[in-house]
Amino acid sequence: MVSKSQTKLITSLQRKKYREQTGFFVAEGPKVIAELLAEGLTLHSLFSTNASEITAENHFQATEAELKKISFLKTANTSVAVFEMPKPKPLQDSGLIVALDAVRDPGNLGTIVRLCDWFGVQQLICSEDTADCFNPKVVQATMGSLARVQVHYLPLLDYFEKTELPIFGGFMDDKNVYSEKLPKDGIVVMGNEANGISAAITQKITHKITIPRFGTIQKAESLNVATATAILLSEFRRSIET
Repeated sequence: MVSKSQTKLITSLQRKKYREQTGFFVAEGPKVIAELLAEGLTLHSLFSTNASEITAENHFQATEAELKKISFLKTANTSVAVFEMPKPKPLQDSGLIVALDAVRDPGNLGTIVRLCDWFGVQQLICSEDTADCFNPKVVQATMGSLARVQVHYLPLLDYFEKTELPIFGGFMDDKNVYSEKLPKDGIVVMGNEANGISAAITQKITHKITIPRFGTIQKAESLNVATATAILLSEFRRSIET
């Protein structure tokens, strides 16, 4: 059974204000929850219609109607869990890093976290106006990768002024990424869905790269930021191997 106090807590976690106050976030679905548990995240409470679906302490049986009340999905899953936010590790100025400049869409952010996990990028830095990585929609889109990628929120300009790493930025028209020799260590900056990389951040970019359009028409306006991130990360990793 899901008590009134438990329902109140979970529903409040839809808002960033209460996630920050409590230090909790919500994950839904047995696969996502199992991934977070396997990576050692601390479980506060778990509610499921199937008691044998996931083995964990603080596991409560719930009805479908109860899960529907506390779920943030259009179609409620079979389980909802509340986790403690992991304590962030210190940012290491090394390796391949992705930086996001005002990426607002939770689905895009979640997909980019998952891409970082796939391509072995352990650190993702975000401007302070980028979507919150513990937003329920972001958590779902990461499919558990949030537990393996360190997400840092900080003033990008301050960081870029201090880093010694080369800073690559994705732009519509510049050097063809397929023709560039890409390093093992560096920062890949991706911009806002509508406006791209801001003017202030653009001044800090040391290498401007683009994903060229192919075909005879070439009328596609742009790529989705998550799709572009996938292509660029693939090229950075391929460059290391060749």
